[in-house]
Amino acid sequence: MRSGYLALILHAHLPFVRHPEHEHFLEEDWLFEAITETYIPLLQMMQRLVNDGVPFKFTMSITPTLCAMLQDELLRERYVRHLDLLIDLTARELKRNRKHPELRELAEFYSHLFFETRCFFVEQWECDLLASFRTLREAGALEIIGCAATHGLLSLIQKQSPEAARAQVLIGRDVYVDLFGADPTGFWLPECAYAPGLESLLQQANIRWFVLDAHGVMFGKPRPCRSIYAPSYTPAGPAVFARDRDSSRQVWSAREGYPGHPAYREFYRDAGFDLPMEHLGPIARGSRKFSGVKYFRITGRGEEKELYDHDAAEKAVETHAAHFVEHQQRQLRELSGLGFDPIIVVPFDAELFGHWWFEGPLFLELVIRKATRDRGFRLTTPSDYLATHSTQQAIQPAASTWGENGYLGVWLEPSNAWIYPYLHTATLHMSEAARRHAEDPGPLVNRVLKQLARELLLAQSSDWAFLMKTGTAKEYATKRTLDHLSRFNRLHDQLTANHVDEKFLHDCEWRDNLFPNLNWRYYI
Repeated sequence: MRSGYLALILHAHLPFVRHPEHEHFLEEDWLFEAITETYIPLLQMMQRLVNDGVPFKFTMSITPTLCAMLQDELLRERYVRHLDLLIDLTARELKRNRKHPELRELAEFYSHLFFETRCFFVEQWECDLLASFRTLREAGALEIIGCAATHGLLSLIQKQSPEAARAQVLIGRDVYVDLFGADPTGFWLPECAYAPGLESLLQQANIRWFVLDAHGVMFGKPRPCRSIYAPSYTPAGPAVFARDRDSSRQVWSAREGYPGHPAYREFYRDAGFDLPMEHLGPIARGSRKFSGVKYFRITGRGEEKELYDHDAAEKAVETHAAHFVEHQQRQLRELSGLGFDPIIVVPFDAELFGHWWFEGPLFLELVIRKATRDRGFRLTTPSDYLATHSTQQAIQPAASTWGENGYLGVWLEPSNAWIYPYLHTATLHMSEAARRHAEDPGPLVNRVLKQLARELLLAQSSDWAFLMKTGTAKEYATKRTLDHLSRFNRLHDQLTANHVDEKFLHDCEWRDNLFPNLNWRYYI
C-alpha cells in the first residue's frame, strides 16, 4: 500500500546577464555553466525516464529571466562558441596527459561530455532548450510553474508599491503564457519570500498554489492541524505547501548532506586555476576562472585531493539515492495513520544538481526510478495533489523566506539596504508615468514606457542584493543596480520633458531586450 506522496520541485533561475556591447563578458559564463552542468543533464535525465516508460512526476520553475536568456540568439551563439573552446581545451588535455593513464581517462570523460552536450544542444534541439522542456511538459511528466518577472523580492516590493509587486507577478505570468500557451497553475515566490497580501496578487494571476518554508506555514494563524504535510488555503484562495526542511537538508547541505561525500567531484578545484594560462588558451580569455574541467574528488577533510573516480562516485550516488527513498518511505509510514494522505514537498535550487553537485542529476534519476519501482509512495506534483485531495485547512501564513535565519536578513542589511529608497522612488515614477499616459500614448511613448518597466524590473532583481550581501560579484551587482536605475531616470526625465532621445532609447532596447510583449499598464 502507498503511504503518501512526495513532490520534488526544482527552481531554475539566473539573473538576466547579457552584454552585447562586449565581445565576451565574464558573468555570461554563469548561464553557460548552468546549461552545461545543470539544464542539459536534467533534460537528458528526464528524457531517459520517458524513453524507459518510467511514470514519474516532477515540478520545475523556469524563471522569465532565464527563459529570456535561453531564447536569446546572441547568447545561444556565444554558448556554442563556449562549448567549442571547451572541446578545444580537452583536446589539448588529452595530449598533455597522454602518459598519465588516470588523467587521460578523465580528459577523455570531459571530451565526451562536452561533445555530447554540443550535439544535444545544436543538433538535437537546434539551440532551443525551452522546446525540450515544452516536450516534457506536454508528455505530462514535467509540470512547469511560473515566477515573478525578474525574481524581485515580492514581500519587500509590495510594501513599497502594490502596483510594482503586481507587475512582477502578472508580467511573469504573461511570459509563461507566451512560452507555454496556458496559465501557470503553481508559482515560485522568489526566495520563498512571503508577506500577508501576496496571495491576493497570485489570485489575480489565476495561481492555484505556491510554496513556503516550513516556518511560514507553522507560524500561520491558526496553526495548521496537519502540520506541513498537507496544503492549506490562504485567505484569497491559492493553496500553500510547506517545504520539508529535514528532507531538503539531506540533499543540499555540504556538511550534513550527501554532496559532501569524499567520493564526489570537487567543485572548487578546477583546471582553470591549476593549469598555465598559455595552456588554457582562449577559454580563459586572459583571466583565471572556472573552466568546468575538474580532475579531483572532495576527499577527506584536510587530506591531499585525490583524482576523481567516476565509478566510485556512481556507487556513492546509488547508496545515497536508496537512503533518501528509504527515509521518505519511513517518514510517510509514520504519518500514514493520521487520517489523510500526507505529502512531503522537497524544493531545491535546480543549479545544485550538476553545477554545485556534479552527481546530482544522477541522484534524482535513481531516486525517481527507485521510488517508482518500490512503490512505497507516489511521486506527484502539487497541482495533481490538489486535484485529487480536498484541502480542509485554511490559514494566514506568516512572513518568511527560505534564506538565512528564515526572514529578510540576507536581502535587507547594511551592505544592500541603500538600494531600496532608490527603487521606491523609481516605482513611484513608473506608476505615475503609466497613469499619465494610459490613454493612447502613441508608438514612441509606448516604447519608452516599456523600457522604463524593463529597467525597473531588472533593478529589482533579488540577485543583486544577495550578491552584495555575500560579497560574490559585489561590484558587478552594485553596477547593475545603478546602471538600470540610471537608465530608468534618464528615460523618465526625457519622457517628463517630452523630449525623448531615440538613439538612447534604442540603445537601452538593444542592451536590455527581454519581455517584448511587456504590459506597462499593470503599474496603473
